[in-house]
Amino acid sequence: MQVTCRGRQRFRSRSVRENALATILPDIENVRRSPLPPATANENSRHSHLINRVVALLALSILVNYIDRGNLAIAAPLLKGELGLSDWQLGKLLASFFVTYSLFLPLSGWMVDRFDVKWVMASGFFLWSAATAVTGISRGFAALLTARLLLGLGETVAYPSSSKVLAQYVPEVHRGFANALIVSGVGLGPALGAYFGGMLVASFGWRPFFLVLGFVSMLWLIPWLKWMPRKGSVTAISTVGDSSAEFAEILMQRSLWGTCGGLFGVNYVLYFEITWLPSYLTRERHFSLETMAKIVGVGYLCYAVASIFSGWVSDRWIASGATPTLVRKTFTGVGVGSAGILLLGCVLAGPTLSVILLLAACACGGISGSNVWPITQTLAGPKTAGRWTGLQNFFGNLAGVLGPALTGFVVGRTGRFFLAFVIMTVVSLLASLSWICVVGPVKQIAWTQRSTAPDALS
Repeated sequence: MQVTCRGRQRFRSRSVRENALATILPDIENVRRSPLPPATANENSRHSHLINRVVALLALSILVNYIDRGNLAIAAPLLKGELGLSDWQLGKLLASFFVTYSLFLPLSGWMVDRFDVKWVMASGFFLWSAATAVTGISRGFAALLTARLLLGLGETVAYPSSSKVLAQYVPEVHRGFANALIVSGVGLGPALGAYFGGMLVASFGWRPFFLVLGFVSMLWLIPWLKWMPRKGSVTAISTVGDSSAEFAEILMQRSLWGTCGGLFGVNYVLYFEITWLPSYLTRERHFSLETMAKIVGVGYLCYAVASIFSGWVSDRWIASGATPTLVRKTFTGVGVGSAGILLLGCVLAGPTLSVILLLAACACGGISGSNVWPITQTLAGPKTAGRWTGLQNFFGNLAGVLGPALTGFVVGRTGRFFLAFVIMTVVSLLASLSWICVVGPVKQIAWTQRSTAPDALS
């Protein structure tokens, strides 16, 4: 009888734990603990090499991703003249990418969690590469618009797939550097695209540029299909079993809205630099086009280098005993806030100092960007990383729609960039507070079906 009572007590205790909706398990932040049975040295080594190659491919995919989304701007001067496009039509083509990209991110996140990420990523990569190639044979505005919309649709799989893979197979103590390699493509993609793309367009024309870029990019699929493990073929890293969540449960989390607000601010600064910084440097600072191109190119390089270095440092800090909460929030919050303050200093300083502050701001953007997705992957866990990333990226990319438009409106009304820089600084500081104060402890959430949660919105 005593044994039976104890068994019933254990059963009730386990039921209570399982009925908690999205609770943060208090011991999950101990990143050194492994819930998996010990594996042989050969198995660990083989899996490690395999996942390292997959992470390298994901980093390359983001590099291609950012080259492809910016290639129209490179070819715009020749393309506009040959096809007789108006400024209004060109503007719609440049903005159309974000329509499908933003709207379909939640769907892609759901697909990544529901189906095999290997084939979801392959399908999306093929679609956006094909859209790039089709752009090279387009004969009018309608065909170009269709290609750009398909490009945005295809590229929606990139970040949810990356988060899914890293949450499944990369431990917390290595996740910062792995994400930093992927995020470095945000800086290297536009830099390489502008430099080499400009030379190709000048030498061979815009049509061969799109055709070569589209078809050559498809070669990425060969190693991806060979090296990416099939679903269930490699043991995943999970600290909360097989728990997962649907969109309604994710939306109830305070930490989701913290990551959305934080990413919005990070992207606001990034898209400001991509869309309006060249105009600021030439119109208000009176730099030549060549000097402006060099400054912007070095800025992107600073972003990439700072991202990789910060990802490595953050992992070493966690490995030394610091909690992911302290480490990840420090890099994201301090990074984005510092970027906004430095850019405001850029508009107030003299020519030489302004360039130094600008490059430092780009580096701070990389510092913040390197730790954005590790937070998401840890909170969501392997089973929900795709959905959470899709939602977060959807809200975060609204900055790509609102930011450039608001900046254009402010500059048009005032004739100067000062107020636009002030607004950007305020947004970046609010994003810093969102990362530090709104996001809860950086621990995996235990998703179940009932009851309430400490981290849920009330």
